[in-house]
Amino acid sequence: MCIANELTPSEVRRAVCEVLREKLGPDGALKFILDYDRGEGNYTKLRKELFNGKTVKNINKDMKRNSYV
Repeated sequence: MCIANELTPSEVRRAVCEVLREKLGPDGALKFILDYDRGEGNYTKLRKELFNGKTVKNINKDMKRNSYV
């Protein structure tokens, strides 16, 4: 039986962090976490395209208008 099947996703993440800290130390665990998934693409370019000329107020207004809540 696998204990991970009995844990919530949050509990699994917490357990993984504990194991990383035990095996790699705090610095090594942090290095792993930061390097684990850097994503892909160019977020800076995408952000400039998406939000070109928009203020935080405009973005907030758009989010409220398009909200499904």
